[in-house]
Amino acid sequence: MDALTLLLLSVSLAMDAFAVSVCGGMKLPADKKFIGGIRYGLWFGGFQALMPFLGYHLGCFFAVWADAYSHWIILAILSWIGIGMIREAGEEPDEKPDVKGITMLGLAVATSIDALGVGVGFAFDGIAIGPAVLEIGTMTFCISFLGCVFGAWIGMVGKKKAEQAGGIVLIAIGLKGVIAHFLGS
Repeated sequence: MDALTLLLLSVSLAMDAFAVSVCGGMKLPADKKFIGGIRYGLWFGGFQALMPFLGYHLGCFFAVWADAYSHWIILAILSWIGIGMIREAGEEPDEKPDVKGITMLGLAVATSIDALGVGVGFAFDGIAIGPAVLEIGTMTFCISFLGCVFGAWIGMVGKKKAEQAGGIVLIAIGLKGVIAHFLGS
């Protein structure tokens, strides 16, 4: 795989993480956006690198399962988080927004599960997994960091509407996966 193709693949895999990072950044106060961006970047970048690595090593067996159910898993996780965002829109923020723990684990898995299939493809194509996962993880870290920082800025400008829109975006991302599955895209 040439460098440009790997770069484009890395950016495209990071887009869901970017959208979720923007939504998460909206809940952060301005003074917490940098550390929040680091946390989102580490969670999403780490999982975006881990999933192709696992897919590469688990091969075809797991790819069949992932293709068959990943769209439902993503829809469930993103809808749960999106509905929560819509319900909480306009509420006073917690002292410490949840940018760790089970919520971040769920978001990280949901945004990176498609990379599992990419890893299987790497195995079939004989692509060296080390450099590929390093680039995918690094690109996702950077894009997620910027998304969180940008989301915090959006949150200061129009918090309630931005949180509602963010919840709707998360649900739409989940629905997109289900629709694409049934349309064969």
